[in-house]
Amino acid sequence: MSSIVAVAGGTGGLGRTIVGAIVGDGKYEVIVLSRKADAEKEKEIGVRIVPVDYTSVDALVKVLEENKVDTILATVNGQADPEVNLIAAADKATSTKRYVPTVWGVKIPDEMAALSSISKAKHAILAALAGTTSLEYTVWYPGFFSDYYVAPNVKTHMSIINVVIDVPNNTAAIPGSGDVLVVLTHSSDIAKFAAASLALPKWQPETYLIGDKVTWNEVLAIAEEAKGVKFQVAYDSIETLKSGKVTELPGNVAMYPFLPKEQFQSILSMFGILFSSGYYDFKPEHPINESFPEIKTRTVKELMTEAWKGK
Repeated sequence: MSSIVAVAGGTGGLGRTIVGAIVGDGKYEVIVLSRKADAEKEKEIGVRIVPVDYTSVDALVKVLEENKVDTILATVNGQADPEVNLIAAADKATSTKRYVPTVWGVKIPDEMAALSSISKAKHAILAALAGTTSLEYTVWYPGFFSDYYVAPNVKTHMSIINVVIDVPNNTAAIPGSGDVLVVLTHSSDIAKFAAASLALPKWQPETYLIGDKVTWNEVLAIAEEAKGVKFQVAYDSIETLKSGKVTELPGNVAMYPFLPKEQFQSILSMFGILFSSGYYDFKPEHPINESFPEIKTRTVKELMTEAWKGK
């Protein structure tokens, strides 16, 4: 079996963090699949960037086979079509045996998939993967990214958005009661487990990772304690969330030139419904934490204290 792993979308975000973890592990050769070559980024990341044409399945097959790619970890955000083509290519490529799709979050129920383009894309990706015949695959569910609440003071490559709690601006918009448990995991911890999982002889169809499990009211209290200030807090009812609206957080205004307010609020309200309905309260029989007890995840309190204590 080849030891070459390709991270699709590995020049930034979660993908770049995963690349760093695999390189640090030292067991596998890593390449990054990207839409374009970038010599400067290649030098910065320290691995080879292979340009690919996501519009051509045949071209993708050629790249995978020429580079003897055994495993693909996809972190390609956006439209479904590029990754659906990559999945088709991986299924056809003689070298490629394993695949992880761009999900890295929560299992979104079918009835909520139409609420955002991101959800629709993920469902299309999972449908394409289910139709493959030669791939072993696993879908990762690590919950919500705790990076959003501790950046930039704890290193991350993630693009930061303000969801539920806007820590820099001491403001919160809590969905529902705020008493439902939510799994929060930092991207660097996800990357460590993803790198370690490459050595598993068999993958389960679903991989659950629990970084920490807290309620939003608990996260709020941790943030207030770390910063030494009381936040301005609103609670959004389920009815408000179902109408596609949330209380506006100050840090989100900067997003509107890139994503219109109504569309952005619709995405945030979907998250609010998922949080308050318990979808992020995972109860897996065997989380991957148990397979690698030597890898310790960081709690929200540890991260928040590191990020904001005395700042």
